Amino acid sequence: MKAIIFNGAMERRPQSTPVLLSKYIAGKLQEMGLENHIFNLSDAGLPIFDTTIIKTPHTVELMNQMFLEADIHFWLAPLYHGSIPGAMKNGLDWLEVSAKMPQPYLTDKTVGMVCWADGIQAMQGINTMDAVAKALRAWPLPFSVPLVRGSLFEADNPTEITTPNKEKLDLLIKLATSKKIEAREIHTPIAG
Repeated sequence: MKAIIFNGAMERRPQSTPVLLSKYIAGKLQEMGLENHIFNLSDAGLPIFDTTIIKTPHTVELMNQMFLEADIHFWLAPLYHGSIPGAMKNGLDWLEVSAKMPQPYLTDKTVGMVCWADGIQAMQGINTMDAVAKALRAWPLPFSVPLVRGSLFEADNPTEITTPNKEKLDLLIKLATSKKIEAREIHTPIAG
């Protein structure tokens, strides 16, 4: 089983929220013995989505390969003006190049979602990611993690995620990696 952590923020600072959250999730997956990769959108160099191009950009091919090879996705996004960053949506739009494959887009991939906001509106970002994941034929987890940026880290250690928030992230990881909730088992049609 492979996992990808999609850091949809454009921040590169080592102490930034998306980097710290990505590292936390990656560390937990590593502890479980699961192969994982962090895909930092800020380092990807993806062009603006363009359906008229003749040759797919190499960076887009690499992104598609990583996203399609992963069984489990964790999407992380800050809330910007009521939604996920436009650059993140642009990256997800590039999955269109997989449309003619036998298993296009993110067919049957499990997606766990994390969004943070300075206020209490992070659920708006979760809702956006949920809609996009479903449109890409993935199975969003029924549990997601909306976070309030002001209470995400310990007051005396701004790089340490608080225990309640770690517990939420741990539950998301547990649900995403659980064999008991595989989408194919849950949504198998009844014969008859």
